[in-house]
Amino acid sequence: MKIIKQITFFIMLIAVVSACKKAFTDTSFVSTAATASNLSVMFNITQDNTGLVTITPNGAGAVSYDVYFGDTTTIPVSIRAGASVQHIYKEGNYQVKIVGHDLKGGTTTFTQPLVVSFIAPQNLQVNLTTSNLTVNVSATAKYATFFKIYFGDSTNVTPEPYTSALPGQVITHNYLNAGTYVVKVIALSGGSETTQYTDTIQVSKQIDLPVTFEDPNTNYTMSDFGGDASTLTVDPVNSNNHVMKVVKTAGAQTWAGTTIGTSLGFANPIPLTNSNKKMTVMVYSPAAGLDIKLKVDNHSNPNNGLSVETDVLTTVANQWEMLTFDFSNPAPGTPAFNPSNTYDLASIFFDFGNPGTGSTFYFDDLKMAPASLAQINLPVTFESTTVDYTMTDFGGNASVLTTDPLNNANHVMQSTKTVGAQIWAGTTIGTTAGFAQKIPFTSVATKMSVKVYSPAAGLDIKLKVDNHTNPNNGLSVETDVPTTVANQWERLIFDFSNPASGTPAFNPSNTYDLASIFFDFGNPGSGSVFYWDEVHFLAQMNLPVDFNNPDMDPTVTDFGNNSSVLSPDPANTGLWVMKTTKPAGAQTWAGTTMGTPVGFATPIPLSTTRTKMTVQVYSPAAGIPVLLKVEDHNNGNNYVQVLVNTTLANQWETLTFDFSQPQAGTPAWSASNTYDKCSIFFDFNNAGSSKTFYWNNVNLQ
Repeated sequence: MKIIKQITFFIMLIAVVSACKKAFTDTSFVSTAATASNLSVMFNITQDNTGLVTITPNGAGAVSYDVYFGDTTTIPVSIRAGASVQHIYKEGNYQVKIVGHDLKGGTTTFTQPLVVSFIAPQNLQVNLTTSNLTVNVSATAKYATFFKIYFGDSTNVTPEPYTSALPGQVITHNYLNAGTYVVKVIALSGGSETTQYTDTIQVSKQIDLPVTFEDPNTNYTMSDFGGDASTLTVDPVNSNNHVMKVVKTAGAQTWAGTTIGTSLGFANPIPLTNSNKKMTVMVYSPAAGLDIKLKVDNHSNPNNGLSVETDVLTTVANQWEMLTFDFSNPAPGTPAFNPSNTYDLASIFFDFGNPGTGSTFYFDDLKMAPASLAQINLPVTFESTTVDYTMTDFGGNASVLTTDPLNNANHVMQSTKTVGAQIWAGTTIGTTAGFAQKIPFTSVATKMSVKVYSPAAGLDIKLKVDNHTNPNNGLSVETDVPTTVANQWERLIFDFSNPASGTPAFNPSNTYDLASIFFDFGNPGSGSVFYWDEVHFLAQMNLPVDFNNPDMDPTVTDFGNNSSVLSPDPANTGLWVMKTTKPAGAQTWAGTTMGTPVGFATPIPLSTTRTKMTVQVYSPAAGIPVLLKVEDHNNGNNYVQVLVNTTLANQWETLTFDFSQPQAGTPAWSASNTYDKCSIFFDFNNAGSSKTFYWNNVNLQ
């Protein structure tokens, strides 16, 4: 019989494929088709003493099923996947066999007992367990064929939906909301009589970190001991916030406290580790100087040496404050923190060590403290969540991290020079420990930049760098730059090779790892507010030259009466480019050196296979000659130069300079030479006529 069925199956498959071969001839999918697996079957018996049973097979990868009824019927019924078959049984016990066929011709067999009885089910046993918002239900009963399970959360729907289950089958249901529900299980046989079971359950999520008291689905039951009394209530300062109120009643024990949750503790272990042993709690206390203890333990073995506890004093009265509990500093005489312990239970003790007097406390937001923040370092952007942006104000300054006044997606530092602040009031960038690494100044790279938003133009901004281990002892250097705009962002560049009058000179052998900024230096505070951001060390210029690189010194060196300035891109004001004007009367050979006369930080890596450089140029006209010259900054006789004409007007184009084809009458490129300096000449060999050029993105091709 099995062989005949498989032959029939393949004949049908070949017929289908043959019929469709004009449109579909690839049958390779058959070999990769899924195998029939995870078979199951559902019975639905009519309750009219007829013995009519609807049989619905199910499974993965099966395309058809053979149903063996398990009675005197010997020939199975074949049905397609998703279909059902009906069969009339006499009272009795049957083994219904399901054979699933997959697309490859394979089979899988599954057998399910079936009880057909016209007697009402007896000895109904229901197993019901809850976990958070989930309930698991299974049932057995003598003479039962299947069960209808109603979970009580759709009682407003007609007819009320139910889930069918076979005897012993576990059905899992997830409630959307915490609450009390009536679960009903109806056992059915083949008769009209049924047997019913009901149970009232309460479901909610087990408490877990962070504890905010705002989740309506979480069970916020507290476990008081020693005379404490806790209730969920509204914040005494903000009625939109929910908090826990704890009263240390008159006569309560000195050790009275509140376990946060039930004796089961948290749903997950508290993630304390050797690298982060801190937790924080928001506390509202009736007085300052009261001892607040936080203890964590193991819920399955409490008060048995697996705990750790620590204490913090309140510092304000009738105000919220965040208390940080560091379990690396346990209370004297109590166990030390052990990272191998499982801490999943927490208790809080208010005014620990004193008997209760009826004082009321509030607490909220129990959570792990943020991981230790990294020491500040350059560049300073105020955007990292893992960096400590603590500032150190002095002389009357007051700084706070805030949002950009022009872009609330950007974080910046706000410094107020308060009324009456000293003329030298300032802000050290970070703590007195300074930067994590020293500022990488060299004899050539001597600059830093800061973006500043000032209330007025013409105000003196001073930047000072020092040594954090020996500050204010002659190892510093400071320089000043005036603001040029009001209520706008501008980038100020501080050159420490040009120190403020009467202050120490820059010394590249010093270790500079501390920086302080002074706003409106030399004038007493008047309450003016400054914003600042993007503190960068400016490295010596090098390829590729991109004037949007905040870590590159954008200085260029003009000669022959050229005039260059950093400027917004004429085609995209969100980008920066170099603007070079060849004014009337400028020399025919007027040009601009990229960087200072010492050139680039490293030689240009020209080679026999890489002889080309590119520059993006925005020219006022087509046909203007542009010369690019590279040379040895130590020996100007070793140079090579190439002349290229622009082809577009008032548009960006990329000019390519091939140093294997130098300008006629000039030296050829030589592999033995060092080329580490680059200059560009616009409208070369013509006297200046006030033409303006823009350029950027100088690179080796």
